[in-house]
Amino acid sequence: MRLLLDTNILLPIVSENLPELGLQIREAISAPDALLFVSIASLWETAIKVRLGRLDLRPSLSELPDLLDGLGMELLPIGVLHALAEAEPPPATRDPFDRMLLAQQLENMRLVTRDRELAAHPLAWRQD
Repeated sequence: MRLLLDTNILLPIVSENLPELGLQIREAISAPDALLFVSIASLWETAIKVRLGRLDLRPSLSELPDLLDGLGMELLPIGVLHALAEAEPPPATRDPFDRMLLAQQLENMRLVTRDRELAAHPLAWRQD
């Protein structure tokens, strides 16, 4: 299964705080058939929060690409089609990063998130 990780899933992984994610999410992302993707939008959001002092990130921003690669996660660029896409139905959130993650579902993925508004969207991953 192709899974796009929301920033709120990515950060506990890179900070090695997996228990924060809960058992079902940990099982989904560690399943043998799970292909994990991280949007450039999530890295952008993380960088903004770090630079504004709203997030104390360990490892450093510059270490993230190599760390994600080492964890077997693929970076998903933001393309023209993603920028122009609109998720259907329209999401409850106005957050541009969340909207981009939903637009990137054009890549036949499911968004793994702990955000209640996003988790309720039909494009989000749900436990079976």
